[in-house]
Amino acid sequence: MALPAPHLDDRRFQQFVDDAKRYIQQRCPEWTDHNVSDPGVTLVEAVAHMADQVVYRLNRVPEKNHLAFLDLLGVTLFPPSAARADVTFWLSAPQPEPVVLPAGTEVATGRTEAEEAVAFATEADLTVVPCELDAVLRQEAGGTPQDCGQDVFGGRDVGVFAESPRPGDTLLFGLSAAVPSCVAVLQLDSRVDGVGVDPRQPPLVWEAWTADGWTECEVEEDSTGGLNRPGDVVLHIPAGHVVSRVGRQDAGWLRCRVVEAAQGQPFYSASPTVRAASAFTIGGTTRVAHADVVRDEPLGDSTGVPGQRVRLAQAPVVADRPPLLLEVSEDSGNSDEDGVGWQEWQVVDHFAASGPYDRHVTLDAATGEIAFGPAVREPDGSLRQFGAVPAKGAAIRATRYRTGGGRAGNVARGAIQVLRSSIPYVSRVENREAARGGVDGETVQEAKVRAPIALRAQERAVTARDYEELARRAAPETARIHCLAAEASDAGENAVRVLVVPQAVPDRGGRLRFEQLVPGDELLSRVTHFLDDRRPIGTRLAVGPPFYQGVTVVATLHSFRAAEAERVRADALDALYAYLDPLTGGAHGAGWPFGRPLRAGEIFAALQRVPGVELVDEVLLHPADPLTGRRGDATDRIELTPSALLFPFDHRVRVIEAR
Repeated sequence: MALPAPHLDDRRFQQFVDDAKRYIQQRCPEWTDHNVSDPGVTLVEAVAHMADQVVYRLNRVPEKNHLAFLDLLGVTLFPPSAARADVTFWLSAPQPEPVVLPAGTEVATGRTEAEEAVAFATEADLTVVPCELDAVLRQEAGGTPQDCGQDVFGGRDVGVFAESPRPGDTLLFGLSAAVPSCVAVLQLDSRVDGVGVDPRQPPLVWEAWTADGWTECEVEEDSTGGLNRPGDVVLHIPAGHVVSRVGRQDAGWLRCRVVEAAQGQPFYSASPTVRAASAFTIGGTTRVAHADVVRDEPLGDSTGVPGQRVRLAQAPVVADRPPLLLEVSEDSGNSDEDGVGWQEWQVVDHFAASGPYDRHVTLDAATGEIAFGPAVREPDGSLRQFGAVPAKGAAIRATRYRTGGGRAGNVARGAIQVLRSSIPYVSRVENREAARGGVDGETVQEAKVRAPIALRAQERAVTARDYEELARRAAPETARIHCLAAEASDAGENAVRVLVVPQAVPDRGGRLRFEQLVPGDELLSRVTHFLDDRRPIGTRLAVGPPFYQGVTVVATLHSFRAAEAERVRADALDALYAYLDPLTGGAHGAGWPFGRPLRAGEIFAALQRVPGVELVDEVLLHPADPLTGRRGDATDRIELTPSALLFPFDHRVRVIEAR
């Protein structure tokens, strides 16, 4: 059965015995010997044992019937999801030959006294391709590329942009090979220092040419300060990097482009120069998942009878797409050694649309049970086959599935540091972003709560709760989902707005970064397509993130004489970030409520509970912009629109020590 019956045992044997002895004292006070050696107590215990068995079975009947009804309705437990992260493998030194990291390479977090190591495995092969610098071009805004490679390789200073740089000026580097998903290092030598820009935030963007055009690269490090001094530029190259032709040369092209300066950002007053340049590959990035891969697991032979069921050796199965690759041999009693191939069977949700020749199976991911199509007798007495039936004696095997997953895989940025597999030339690994997407499998109690909602919705999104429930089904890894009526001025009449807050793992120290709360395009697209098929005709659908209203708290506290001021300050900051957290904050720890205003009095109460705080002297609330860092005027109340959430940003706490 898909939903296991719980072990209910509300009343125990000893309770019956104790109740009987209390009644004996009331009804028969002359009976004073209540020891186990007394024959009467022996009879009491015998009756209590029989009553215990009767009550135990009676109490199980309603719960068992409830689960049986849910099973008849087809309610199954949701399987766990595996957390995923992009992990960078750094080489000990540039290598002349490609370094291949096969799929299944294992990495893990560090093991501590309090926590076990969390293991991950790569999902695809990664090849770290070596490269050299073959060409250097400069292109002024609106102009054509000009070859300056001979001057750069000859050690002569070359102005990389126009004499008075403008947005759109470009410096191009041609690599000897495309290096998709690799980490490339550009070593540049320049003798010009200080040309008007701030070295910490130069108005530059680094891009790589891919099949979809120029794609921005993530800059790991730029010690040149915007091409102003000798140093290295470490770039994470996109996965789609390809060789292309620019000018007269084919190469894997990278470029450094001047962009418009933001407000308050210094701009170039003169062009920097480069007199030497080189390039090499120092690492690569691939995706890892917190799940164990099971390959080529034999599941037995076919009986040739409709409705056959087989079970995987390991469960639950991670909710992948598809969750299982299943194959059946073409003929009975044959295998690969006999030269007979295998046919792939598809996992479907149900057999309602399956014909008698469709190679379909269903999978209960929670228990690992695989079911082939049944035969159903029609009213006229004929049999209708839903899904094909394998030939009798045909071998069945699970080519690939994954087991594991869960919330334990949601680890913070930089937590994956251990290389478990032995890979030559790899010195270290790291995850530049937190691992996300891990969700524990659904429990029976959670299924009991979900079932009435799902039955009421019937795969149709009508009420706000329907939209929220269906959106969670489409993306169970999301942290919060909220549905409300959209403003007619924003989305038109009859518009529904679904707000999606992605799962985010705080960095070490318990702080969330703003970019972690912005859902990705793939997540939004998945929720949109799922809800679009189930919305009423004429209803407009808008799926996106909420508006995050940043808030900065400036507080003054007085500590007790015995308390350490710096410790009190750290605890007060932790309390502020925890109380205003959009995922786990608020009075109930379920995240700050959508649209709920913030009052200074709540901050007084939260800070007063911090150990070591004697008095909260002053609390000021400043609305803030998490992107620009700008703060508004102080106030004692911050209003939120119905689609807004609070985001704690750059709190300031001053602690006055008692004397």
